[in-house]
Amino acid sequence: MPNRPYLFYELTNSICSTCLRKVEAKVIIENEKVYLLKHCMKHGREKVLISTDVAYYKWCREFIKPSEMPYRWNTPIKYGCPYDCGLCPDHEQHSCLTLLEVTERCNLKCPICYAESSPQKGSFRSVEQIEFMLDNIIKNERHADIVQISGGEPTIHPQFFDILDLAKSRPIRHIMVNTNGLRIAADKEFVKRLANYSPGFEIYLQFDSFEKDALEELRGVDLSDVRQRAIENLNDYNISTTLVVTLKKGLNDHEVGKIIQYGLKQKCVRGVTFQPIQAAGRLEEYDPSTNRLTLSEVRQMIIDQSNVFGSKDIIPVPCHPDCLAMGYALKQNDTVTPLTGLINPNILLEGERNTIVFEQDDHVKNMIFKLFSLNHSPDSSALSLQDLLCCLPKVSMPGQIGYDNVFRVIIMQFLDAYNFDVRSVKKSCVHIAHPDGRIIPFDTYNLFYRDDKELELKKIQAELEGKIFVDNER
Repeated sequence: MPNRPYLFYELTNSICSTCLRKVEAKVIIENEKVYLLKHCMKHGREKVLISTDVAYYKWCREFIKPSEMPYRWNTPIKYGCPYDCGLCPDHEQHSCLTLLEVTERCNLKCPICYAESSPQKGSFRSVEQIEFMLDNIIKNERHADIVQISGGEPTIHPQFFDILDLAKSRPIRHIMVNTNGLRIAADKEFVKRLANYSPGFEIYLQFDSFEKDALEELRGVDLSDVRQRAIENLNDYNISTTLVVTLKKGLNDHEVGKIIQYGLKQKCVRGVTFQPIQAAGRLEEYDPSTNRLTLSEVRQMIIDQSNVFGSKDIIPVPCHPDCLAMGYALKQNDTVTPLTGLINPNILLEGERNTIVFEQDDHVKNMIFKLFSLNHSPDSSALSLQDLLCCLPKVSMPGQIGYDNVFRVIIMQFLDAYNFDVRSVKKSCVHIAHPDGRIIPFDTYNLFYRDDKELELKKIQAELEGKIFVDNER
């Protein structure tokens, strides 16, 4: 009997990348890679690469724990995932990080922008509307882990500091500002004022490449000098900073190790987040069904290009293992010690709280002290690390170790219409606050709920009800 050229590993649901209708998808293993194999009755067959590391993919299937829920739901279950966002009662994870978009306008027009922001697009949301969105985040979370002020470019909002004050006055463990760094590079007084919001405050700084050609392709302009001045200003005030790298295959992925090494030398930098391009919004000359970077490839690049993290140090994140991986280290003087690989991964699945990597867990605390202190106990130190992206332990640390000693790498892979997996999106923990009060997973927001894309969603919903959609909004 003839054999299939692949191994049929499991079955899930996806969507057609053309019409966005739900379709069945086989997960297959072929030539030591993992693919989604799906078929739309109207648009035919699609085969999409989702992992280049079979063993790691299988590990992610095991690296799960009970879901932590929000305190309320925002929409009912009616049409089925992903057409009921959100959050509906069928979702399997609260908001570890919630984006609060305060404007659609930006002072750049990046060729890869998922929100299609530009200097001409949109307006600034009012403080009253932003306050309403913040209040809905808190109603869902009661004590939110992270709220990320985003856009567009949030720092150009004329009431930017009023917005930070609103966020700071609410029960939010950590506030981030997602920025391209132009204002931080140009305005030292602006940076000085930002420093007043620490602790529990972080800059999420766009930092894609050191190379002119790569920056022009990704951002439309060479931002090398801007990035350098921004880092210098942030170093001067030691404002906690994450470098955020949008990776495009064959363009800037050879710089992964170089960016990690650069970050380790900066006083203000607490880590690097790598985000493979999401096929959403403004995206030119890119075939994400074949020419895409997977999480597993980025993970291997970190291992191969840096001299810090090994294969045991970059592990799946329990709340959303398909799309998040992380390595965590402590740096003391010129020494960097990877921590993740020194702890049994099963410990990370035993805590009560479904945080991204480390839990507020006595077992983990005691192990950290065993590794890093010979004469201190968890009760003998005055300093604490703050929760950040639900991935740092809120534990006392010995001696003079504090948040300045933290360094981590995160891989954050977003789902698009090609690699969309309903099973995975139900575990999404990165969400966006919708202006109407809903809290929506980032992956589905950019496909179905941003701008006029909800009109197409309404057509799908009407089909599911056996109705003809009439657009009364045009």
